[in-house]
Amino acid sequence: MSDSNHTGTFFFLAGLPGLEAVHKWLSIPLCAMYVASLAGNTLILWVVKSEPSLQQPMYYFLSMLAVTDLGLSASTLPTVLPIYILGLRQVSLDVCLAQLFFIHTFSIMESSELLTMALDRFVAISNPLRYGTILTSPRVASLGLASVVRSIGLHIPAPVMLKRLPYCRKRLLSHSYCLHPDVMKLACADTHINSAYGLFVVLSTLGLDSVLIVLSYALILHTVLSVASKAERLKALNTCVSHICAVLLFYTPMIGLSMLHRSRRRASPSSAGLLSYLHFLIPPALNPVVYTIKTKQMRLRMLCFLRLRGAGIRDA
Repeated sequence: MSDSNHTGTFFFLAGLPGLEAVHKWLSIPLCAMYVASLAGNTLILWVVKSEPSLQQPMYYFLSMLAVTDLGLSASTLPTVLPIYILGLRQVSLDVCLAQLFFIHTFSIMESSELLTMALDRFVAISNPLRYGTILTSPRVASLGLASVVRSIGLHIPAPVMLKRLPYCRKRLLSHSYCLHPDVMKLACADTHINSAYGLFVVLSTLGLDSVLIVLSYALILHTVLSVASKAERLKALNTCVSHICAVLLFYTPMIGLSMLHRSRRRASPSSAGLLSYLHFLIPPALNPVVYTIKTKQMRLRMLCFLRLRGAGIRDA
């Protein structure tokens, strides 16, 4: 009998199978990742806002990526840490649906920002003299708004459709947070429409974005190879290293997780959990590190900030 519309409907989240005895120890690196994400992305936003030389399209897009990373971290944190610190695994249907909406929305927004950053690199390398006139502030804002509208608009139907389904009594999810495919498979009803819609969303967002990013870099490579000077080629490609690292951090675990879900071979129960952590938790924590290391202006501004903070502490 369906009780999916009752307030008593709930699910049980999973940690890493087989490692329950050390969950409290695992909470330490998880907490460190969330702190790194919060501190790193907040610092990027502060540096871009406070440094006039960084107020240009490339760093506006980086700020959008930082906001998205903060949102993605905030979406997974409410269930991940309670599982590992307090052993709390139960989550209500409404909370679960809200969480999956925000996780998938911010994930698509991250993909969109990576695509717009690829566009930024292409314009900067192929038309450096017209860079400022092509990517004006209104156009940058429009691209950011389009990313938000697309992500939210495509994911509003998902929780609404899942809310209408009846769920079986065994409501054990595979991850430490609610994801659309994970919740859908527990329904005691035909989910072909939900599955088809989920596939459409993935192909029209993550799939399309990844293809366009690859195409952008093919065009960038073609442009760079037409440059006569080897030094200029290396200089142009060096401006793309940070973005390439961010793309690999985001898409590589996602592809691995997708292949694992569709593989007929029996995989380790913890493999899917580890890959999902790599996909949802690692990019928000490491993206600020990558951009700080590889971007000279960001690195110098942050070093200046740390020196001022150190001097302030000594004076106090």
